[in-house]
Amino acid sequence: MLRWDLEPGTSYVSSTLPHPACNLSVEHSTGRVAARVDPVVVTGVPTRRFDVTLEGTGWVHGVKFRPGGLASLAAVNARTIRDKTVPAVDVLGVAAADELRRLRPALPDGECQDIVEGVLAGFGRTPDPDYRLVLDVVGLMLADRSLVRVSQVEKHFCLGRRTLQRLFERYVGVSPKWVLSRYRMHDVVTTLDAGYDGSLADLAARFGWFDQAHFAGEFTDLVGVPPSDYRAGVVILSP
Repeated sequence: MLRWDLEPGTSYVSSTLPHPACNLSVEHSTGRVAARVDPVVVTGVPTRRFDVTLEGTGWVHGVKFRPGGLASLAAVNARTIRDKTVPAVDVLGVAAADELRRLRPALPDGECQDIVEGVLAGFGRTPDPDYRLVLDVVGLMLADRSLVRVSQVEKHFCLGRRTLQRLFERYVGVSPKWVLSRYRMHDVVTTLDAGYDGSLADLAARFGWFDQAHFAGEFTDLVGVPPSDYRAGVVILSP
């Protein structure tokens, strides 16, 4: 949950590195166009840096799903909402969206949480084996920092490339390669934030990029500035 109350004429840009997760949010603010139409929205996995401008007075109550969680819960293909923010009614249905519209800044935090948990529990779905497999794969990607190639993941789980690709497109909305490289890129950003002062070529190689130009290109596409500029403090990211 997030609240803000900024002085007139001031604003703040919140920049966040993308995670392989969908989000459900109830937004009472002027920040995002989609939320002005319907305050209850679902946001698919963003593939670039996620920027939101905060101004005036606002309030947001959000839910971040595990990778693949929304697709398993609501039987939606996560690929169809990648890089999109859509009305939650299109994903969760009319009854769920109507209940979530009850959330307001004036409601106690605990009551808001109870409403959201009640809506999600109402779906009553038992996670299917494919989703559990996706969670296991993502968990290994996070836990084992030595994994820098999708082929290593495929070998560990005895999965073919096309099978793994299909599972990730359906549940997560992006490819397993994208997820693995994003996690390693998060490690790169964390290392830079900690004051790393070595060569960027060595940093790239440590996390699986053996072509510095490729590394710099991916970093710039994701973060918005080259790694050298980021290290110099050109942009600040939220965790």
